[in-house]
Amino acid sequence: MSTKQKILAFVGLGVMGYPMAGHLAKAGYKVKVFNRTASVAQKWIDEFGSLSDCSIHDSPELAAREAEFVLMCVGNDDDVRSVVYGDKGVLGGMKGGSVLVDHTTASQQLALELAGQCDAKDIGFLDAPVSGGQAGAESGALTIMVGGSQRDYQKISPILNAYAKKTELMGEAGCGQLTKMVNQICIAGILEGLAEGLHFGQQAGLDVEKVVEVISKGAAQSWQMENRYKTMVEDKFDYGFAVDWMRKDLKIVIEEAKRNGSPVPITEIVDNYYADVQKMGGNRWDSSSL
Repeated sequence: MSTKQKILAFVGLGVMGYPMAGHLAKAGYKVKVFNRTASVAQKWIDEFGSLSDCSIHDSPELAAREAEFVLMCVGNDDDVRSVVYGDKGVLGGMKGGSVLVDHTTASQQLALELAGQCDAKDIGFLDAPVSGGQAGAESGALTIMVGGSQRDYQKISPILNAYAKKTELMGEAGCGQLTKMVNQICIAGILEGLAEGLHFGQQAGLDVEKVVEVISKGAAQSWQMENRYKTMVEDKFDYGFAVDWMRKDLKIVIEEAKRNGSPVPITEIVDNYYADVQKMGGNRWDSSSL
């Protein structure tokens, strides 16, 4: 049986999961979906259902039945547990030999917990958080950092390529989440530097367009500079990776740093700045609102 003939389940049709599952349907996979807000699942079926043999299900367990691969993209550790465990959770519907893939940005501890639970049922598990934001999900150009076994990674790689430009097995279970933490530490620092630099340029009376045109061709260049400086200068933040999500990710980073003895003082400072943005009512603003 070819990979595309196998049945997939996708749980969580948020701003990331919705387009990711859509790419699977466009690629011809049979996708069974579940979303806690049923109207969103119906909208997804209306948009993508005719592309392949897709279907909506009333619980994660029903979506997971008969699926060779179950993919999840929800909010946080508690959300993951709510769709994995219990009579209506995906583990209740998955069969031995199938693979559970968690795209949620979550803790390493959760990844290790899920790996153990899956192993007890002869189910493969991969923690596979993504980077690239909503734009990357919509364009099918995400970067996916994976933790788990080489065998399970090789099974899922052709499927992940439907919405990824780069995937990499980083090590055993939990290593995907640890790599995502490194990613978020770096992004937080870059955004803080960019925010300070652009504000400095404005206060100094410089033409910020010209400034970025020059420095973006040198060592200061970054994805954030190329893609966010215009909206930052214009104070437009009603899109993108929300401040609430960034704070959730940074909380995971800070807690893990305490466990492994890594000082992350800049990350802690930036997290406090994001707390100030939330107090201003910017919970859903893009993280560039810093």
